[in-house]
Amino acid sequence: EGAAWALGGGQVRYSVPEEAKGGTVVGRLAQDLGLEAGEAEARRLRLVAQGRRASVEVSGASGALVVSSRLDREELCGKSAPCALRLEVLLERPLRVFHVEVEVTDINDNAPLFPAATKNLSIPELITMPGSRFPLEGASDADIGANAQLSYTLSPSEHFALDLQRSEEHLESLFLVLTKGLDRESLAEHRLVLTATDGGRPALTGTVELLVSVLDANDNAPQFNQSVYKVRLPEDSVEGTLVAHVGATDPDEGINHEFSFSVVSLVPAAKRDVFSIDPMSGEIRLRDTLDFEEVRFYELQIEAQDKGTPPLSGHCKVVLEVLDVNDNAPEVWVTSLSVPVPEDASVGTVVALLSVSDRDSGANGRVRCAVWPPAPFGLVATFAGSYSLVLREALDRERVSEYEVEVRAEDGGAPPLRASRGLRVPVSDVNDNAPAFAQAVYTVLARENNAAGAELARLWARDPDEAGNGRVSYSVAEGGAGAGSGSGAGWRPASSYVSVDAESGRLWALRPLDYEELQVLQFEVRAVDAGEPPLCGNATVQLFVVDENDNAPALLPPASASASAPGSLWAWAAWGAPAGQVVAKIRAVDADSGYNAWLRYELWEPRGKGPFRVGLYSGEVSTARALEEADGPRQRLLIVVRDHGEPSRSATATLSVSLVEGAEAALSAAAAAAGGGAAATNVWLVVAICAVSSLLFLLAVVLYGASRWAPRAAVLAGPGPATLVCASEVGSWSYSQRQSRSLCVADGAGKSDLMVFSPNCPPPPGLSSLRMKSIPIDVSCNYIFFLKEAHWPVWCSLNESARWSLCIWDHWQGFAGFRSVIAGKGV
Repeated sequence: EGAAWALGGGQVRYSVPEEAKGGTVVGRLAQDLGLEAGEAEARRLRLVAQGRRASVEVSGASGALVVSSRLDREELCGKSAPCALRLEVLLERPLRVFHVEVEVTDINDNAPLFPAATKNLSIPELITMPGSRFPLEGASDADIGANAQLSYTLSPSEHFALDLQRSEEHLESLFLVLTKGLDRESLAEHRLVLTATDGGRPALTGTVELLVSVLDANDNAPQFNQSVYKVRLPEDSVEGTLVAHVGATDPDEGINHEFSFSVVSLVPAAKRDVFSIDPMSGEIRLRDTLDFEEVRFYELQIEAQDKGTPPLSGHCKVVLEVLDVNDNAPEVWVTSLSVPVPEDASVGTVVALLSVSDRDSGANGRVRCAVWPPAPFGLVATFAGSYSLVLREALDRERVSEYEVEVRAEDGGAPPLRASRGLRVPVSDVNDNAPAFAQAVYTVLARENNAAGAELARLWARDPDEAGNGRVSYSVAEGGAGAGSGSGAGWRPASSYVSVDAESGRLWALRPLDYEELQVLQFEVRAVDAGEPPLCGNATVQLFVVDENDNAPALLPPASASASAPGSLWAWAAWGAPAGQVVAKIRAVDADSGYNAWLRYELWEPRGKGPFRVGLYSGEVSTARALEEADGPRQRLLIVVRDHGEPSRSATATLSVSLVEGAEAALSAAAAAAGGGAAATNVWLVVAICAVSSLLFLLAVVLYGASRWAPRAAVLAGPGPATLVCASEVGSWSYSQRQSRSLCVADGAGKSDLMVFSPNCPPPPGLSSLRMKSIPIDVSCNYIFFLKEAHWPVWCSLNESARWSLCIWDHWQGFAGFRSVIAGKGV
């Protein structure tokens, strides 16, 4: 089992020997990270691969780091020491990253190895002096440390010994040293065994057989100008670059003076093909490229061998140091990406984990990272070469639904090299937008008597969220119509009149609408999305019912309803009455509104030049000429009342006018006034006509003076059709579909509200403020005033000459009082 070296700063270090069996526990990772039992599996503790096989894995059940495949230190790291596997471990909920370093320790599993099993050497006899040195190529050991510390031994020989030299660059040079002169005639060939032993426990060995042939004669070997040549080349040197120019001399003459150069050994041996040497000139040139990140030092053993018999050779060493250049761009890897990112993610949320590396060294390998665009994401360095892409600003999916993020890396070389990695970061929706109607208030006009199921309007609310968060359903939230909305009593909810389609927002009528029952229906429509939690928006709908002419005029009963049959009226006229004398007034109302309720009166029978005529809009029946006895004792008049609707509707009234003497007419009128609960306007006109002129004049003067001093209301009106106006007790006004009129009660009127209805004629052309002294009105109109507090109907009628007016009101079916205004221009 491996051992944990340290735990701190977010990094855990373990060590494990190479060649450990599969399943060997390297370290109890979950425990060392402070996780509880079972938490490692619940939070998906796992390794993040970074390109090469890690040979270790995290056990899901125990959270231990175990060996998963063969660990060969030499395969993983070569001669590098220490050999460390740098791993990243992810832990979710919340997302955290830990850095784990596993050092693979070396074991002595590789024996020293020589380049060849046999090494042939040729040494001339006699002329080779004791102390002569012959370079040997040493053994190599793939292990490191003490396991690679080699010692050499030579099989016993009286002629040869070994000499091992170490240079400042920690490079070893092995020589075979001649300790005693050779005699070919005594022994022409020497067989020696060179053994290399490493420093492992137990030690391993490797051998090579040295076959030394003793040659004759050539007693001067070539000598190099330098024993060591040191060269420095940048790694971007091209093929053919001159590495070094070695030179040697040989004092012999003739063929023994001629020599050639060759490379007899190279460290590392695998790079033999990188260099070439001209055998004649001694120029060493590159045949392949150099790579500082792969090999930083080369050592070449150069031999100069003459052509004598036997040939003699001299040796030198060329040490090449490779200089780093900025030839490797940074590399950016995405080790983890958590997308999509919810738009309500908090600032600091980790979106991705990145690893950045550069194979160069020094400033060339120092990498700076940045993210583009700089908002809303940023980079946070978590460890050497590791970064977290975190959220810097709040997101809004409705503004930007997806980000294309580029992580840019730049090293410190000159010129710098750059690399980038693109990330696509989609933003997921959350329900953060309530549905919003295009209008806060919708005004809808609907004709009465519409068909049930008719579409009234289409409402639409926009929700910029997507999917269920943006799917809107509609419903009628609240609202309705009370007793004040129409003639019906009680309150009815809006859902009894209309319905809204939940998906399309279409507003439907559940039943036919009746203007006389309902003029205005105000309610709220609610739009609710399907998010969690759901959000809603409201809009107010004001449904105005447009009146249609569906009600015929209705005749009002006379003062004594029991005196005549429905539709039959009676009146008295005195023989000799002058033209223009009002004998009766036809009263009718229409439940409709506007022009549909504006009535006109026509004398249907008798046609032609009869003794009577009817006011077109007033309904007053007056004499067309002076009455004569020839007109008979009774006249039967057929009067048609029509409204102005399209098509118009009508009602018919029959008026019987009895022609009597003047005294009888006055008595009949008085009897009718005494017997009727609410005297009609025409009766009071008869009474006024029969009164004494002086008494009438005196009474008018008194009433005019009283009206000048008494507090009174000013009526505000504008031109238009017949109008019904209702004033609330607090002074605010509710307007129906009829043209609105404002009534202001004068000081002293208490809290009484006033209702004005003038269905028979247009309203006065213009009314002044509360302090107006008079109100111009149409002389052919009758106005009805209702004092709401007492519910007393007040009738006002004007004569055709517009010289005076008479107003009366009913109270408990008895006469209460009247007001008359002289001058005929105000009420």
